[in-house]
Amino acid sequence: MSSPFEFPRQTETQPDYLEPSGQGPRNPRRGGSFWRSLLASAALGFACACGSGAAAVESQAVIEECEPGEWPRNARCGWVTVFEDRDRAVGRTINLRVVVYPAQRRDPQPDPLFVLAGGPGQGAAQLSSVLSEMFRDVRRDRDLVFVDQRGTGESNGLHCELDTDDLQLLFSSDYAFEAIQQCLSQFDADVQHYTTPAAMDDLDEVRAKLGYDKINLWGGSYGTRAALVYLRRHAERVRSVVFDGAAPLSMKLPLSFPQDAQRALELMLDACEQRDLCRQRFPDLRRKLAELLERLATQPDVVAAKHPRTGDGVELAIHRDVFTTALRGALYSPESAALLPLLIERAHGGDFDGLLALAVALESAPSEGRISLGMFFSVICAEDLPWIDARERREAASGAFGGESTMELWDKVCEIWPRGAIAESYREPVLSAVPALVLSGALDPVTPPRWGDKLSDGLSNARHIVVPGAAHGTSSQGCVPDLIEQFIRDGSSESLDEACVTALDRPPFFVTPAGPPMEAER
Repeated sequence: MSSPFEFPRQTETQPDYLEPSGQGPRNPRRGGSFWRSLLASAALGFACACGSGAAAVESQAVIEECEPGEWPRNARCGWVTVFEDRDRAVGRTINLRVVVYPAQRRDPQPDPLFVLAGGPGQGAAQLSSVLSEMFRDVRRDRDLVFVDQRGTGESNGLHCELDTDDLQLLFSSDYAFEAIQQCLSQFDADVQHYTTPAAMDDLDEVRAKLGYDKINLWGGSYGTRAALVYLRRHAERVRSVVFDGAAPLSMKLPLSFPQDAQRALELMLDACEQRDLCRQRFPDLRRKLAELLERLATQPDVVAAKHPRTGDGVELAIHRDVFTTALRGALYSPESAALLPLLIERAHGGDFDGLLALAVALESAPSEGRISLGMFFSVICAEDLPWIDARERREAASGAFGGESTMELWDKVCEIWPRGAIAESYREPVLSAVPALVLSGALDPVTPPRWGDKLSDGLSNARHIVVPGAAHGTSSQGCVPDLIEQFIRDGSSESLDEACVTALDRPPFFVTPAGPPMEAER
């Protein structure tokens, strides 16, 4: 995940705050991507064995045609108001942004598809224009529903501005911490209430106010955790679930990051060695990478660089953590991973221009996909770090190129972050007979197939499909959209023919800056 657990990519969302009236957004904010990649290297699945508990705000959803030029075409938009503190059901309220793409048939199926975005921190409603394309076949028969989870998008988004025009700040963990600390003091929110269980009870309130009895769920990356939480708390409302990039409750984030990223790196290096063009062009790639990592750990390379977007010149120290963060980010996508042999060789020779361009490229991605850092830490600091001890963290980082840098920064932030209450039973497996389709990318550096296997263990009616050539996010790859549509239509995976995914393969490696040769081998 460009960022840890975003989907379909790791760009995150820095949208706008809502006016208390709920009439629209204000104060748009943007966030930095390189540190979003480091900070957000994370977040996924677990659930609490408790009900929704709180009374609903006395209001109904108002869903009308989306405003031209501001919201998706052929969709309906609106707001649902919920209490920020669901347990007490008093005080501050949150206006949740809802976007509905009506089914195209005149006699649609009654159970819509609710889409749960990644991060944690992405807003599904703000991503709806992109995500709806993946489910256009599903939409023939069913409504598609997208909700900006509390703290994301326009649902009182807890956005935090990180200035990435200054490369020296971009690569400074001290700056990242200071910026996040300042954001925390300025949020109009009690951040301890922005956890996954509260958000999934919000989602059920949205379901009820929209008039749906049962729903289908699709969750990507962190969205698989959210789907598990919803399934545990509101099982009677779920007809089927698709998990893409599985994060079972047994996954302690970010403990799994170093080893899973190391696995993806080894697969990339193996693929280069097995392909003649790459092996011949980069014959000593493993050795050069090892030498580069050792050199940067001992003494950072000081380079004269230009910001890839602004063109401003700066003298920059490239530490090992800077390089490994960009390296891990590239592994989220097979297309960006195809650049790595060339970038590693050039960095070994002291040329970091390609690395810097890769690191800054994430920040240039459309703002709709960016992570809301406030919501990210409200989840991570309550639902992940409290379950990790020092011994586990040392063992997890042993022998992996990523080390403990992500955990160290998260520790620092979580020391100051108000922490929501999470039940001790939260990480117990979710057991269910609801039909489930579990999808894993064979090359995924953050939610690889082993986690899909673990998630499937608790679901007696689950089918796990591993997609070769795919990394973090498979739902738009090859024939996978067809499999998803058939699964949701049938409410069963029994008749799915997964043979079609075998044609998917890793793209050819770049052997020059111009790209792969015209007749590149795969």
